[in-house]
Parts: sequence; structure tokens; C-alpha cells
Amino acid sequence: MRKKIVAGNWKMNTTLQEGVALAKEVNEALAGATPKCDVIIAVPFTHLASINAVIDQNKLGLGAENCADHKSGAYTGEVSAPMVASTGATYVILGHSERRQYYGETSEILKEKVNLALANNLTPIFCIGEVLEERENGSYLEVVKKQIEDALFDLSADDFSKLILAYEPVWAIGTGKTATDDQAEEMHAFIREVIANKYGKDVAENTSILYGGSCKPSNAPQLFAKPNVDGGLIGGASLKAADFMGIVNAF
Repeated sequence: MRKKIVAGNWKMNTTLQEGVALAKEVNEALAGATPKCDVIIAVPFTHLASINAVIDQNKLGLGAENCADHKSGAYTGEVSAPMVASTGATYVILGHSERRQYYGETSEILKEKVNLALANNLTPIFCIGEVLEERENGSYLEVVKKQIEDALFDLSADDFSKLILAYEPVWAIGTGKTATDDQAEEMHAFIREVIANKYGKDVAENTSILYGGSCKPSNAPQLFAKPNVDGGLIGGASLKAADFMGIVNAF
């Protein structure tokens, strides 16, 4: 039975003090609750160790928003997978469209990042998705298939089964536009088929595929009701505990 998951991606938001306060608020909301999904927050590197100290990771998973494609060395400003793991974090977001778009991250770079994350017992939340032009010209399925094949299909079935995937239509991130629940379901079902063709039905059926792209408490119930949508990767709505918990409770 694949996991249902709601993961918050804080992006470049909150000071350390604000972030610790927000994490405590989410942690407290979960303390007396029994959510029907796993709950994760992915926070800036500067916050990881401090937040790890104030949350119960049995209730609230902790992740980084990225890691480097090298283990160590002369890469000023980079943060490696072993460094992330040393803070107590157990997840890492990789391949987010903003990393691909603004920082030129290619499938070759992401392949290295995934391998290093797995080698350091971090669970990658691996992002895939098309831009508006690809959606409108009808190439969106092939685009997403290629992103998966190029970055992930060198993995063994055992390693692939450790991943969480997140489909994020780039045209819906931070724009207020959301893929309809039918559009999300079409893509998630297609992704599962791509995985099944490579690794078999069992691996495909057990892979959690999250939706990311202007997911809010108001539209989460319809999205999460779809059979192939296993939760959400939440941006802006994860920065307010009440909104984030509204999405968690959509299950």
C-alpha cells in the first residue's frame, strides 16, 4: 500500500527564528492528531538542525530543499548530502522546476544528486513537470517521460522504490492556476505506467506520486480523491500552519 504524503516546500522563505516558530506550530498541530498521511516539511539549509531539535520526527518528517551533486570538496556555497543527513533530516527535494529553470540543473546533475541522496539514506522527493508551452503544444507527456528516464532509469528497482515523485506543472507553480483534478490524474496515471514499463507493476503501484502546483485547502480534497494522486508538494500554503494543516486534513 503506497504512502499518502503531504510535504511542504518552504523555498527561500522565513528567517531561522520564523522557521523554528512555524515548525513548532505544525508539530503542535500534529501532536494530538492522527493524520491519514505522512507529513513532511522541507526547509532552508540554515534551519535544518534547529528545527530537528524541536519537532517529533515520528509525526513530522524533515527534509532539505536541495543538495549538491558532489560529496565534498572545493564547491564554495554548496551543501552536500552527507551534510544534510548530519542535521537529522531524512528527505531531500531534487529536480524542482526552479532549480532546473534558474540554476541550469540537468538530468545528468540530478542523476548524481539522487545517487548521493540515496547513499546517505535520504529519501529523494524527485520533481518532474512541463512548462506552459509544452502543455499547450501537446508534448507534455513525452517531456515528463524523458525527465524520468534520463535522471532515474539507471537506478535498480530497489533504489527506485525508495523515491517519492512529485508532478509539478510548471505553469501552475505560484501562479494561482492549478491543473484540474482530471489533468493531474491523467499525468499521474501516465507516470505510473512509465514506471511499470521499466520496473514492473509492483514498483509502480507502490510509488507515491505527489501533485505540486498551487495546491490549497480548497482544491486539495478533489485532487487527493483521484486514485493516482497520493498527496501534495505544497509551496506557499505550507508557510501558514493553518493552511498546511488544512491540506493535511484533506485526506
